[in-house]
Amino acid sequence: MDEAAKKTVLRMIPYGLYVLGAKQGEAMSMATINWVTQASFAPPLVVLGVKADAGGHALLKATRQFALSMLKSGQKDMAYAFFKPVAPQGNMIGGFEFALAGNGSPVLTAAAGYVAGTIHEIVERGDHSVFVGEVTEARLHGAADILTLKEIGANYGG
Repeated sequence: MDEAAKKTVLRMIPYGLYVLGAKQGEAMSMATINWVTQASFAPPLVVLGVKADAGGHALLKATRQFALSMLKSGQKDMAYAFFKPVAPQGNMIGGFEFALAGNGSPVLTAAAGYVAGTIHEIVERGDHSVFVGEVTEARLHGAADILTLKEIGANYGG
């Protein structure tokens, strides 16, 4: 395979930026991810690609609960805040206020909105696992364009 062509072509896939939250007891993870898609209308399913060695991966497997905060265009600082592990301090994490979705997973209050739900399938193959989650809760804080990798001038993929 032509590695340069593979990398270039795969990077043509447009990606939004989201913050994935998971929580078990006192352990909590919020991480920026971009491999996300809706996969079904009924039931509403989303597919999440999560790096296998990320802290949130183990929490998602253990709890099978997730929340996905949708970042608005212009929230580059919020995306960058969750590229590395951060610990909560009161109702703040990574310098941003968070709350808990109905399933107990953390969400960012300044995001455009979020979906939360239950993980039903996990495919562990390669350096990322695929989590298939059913959306059981959705909140809209205000309609907005989604923050994208293109907007922040970054690439992840290929």
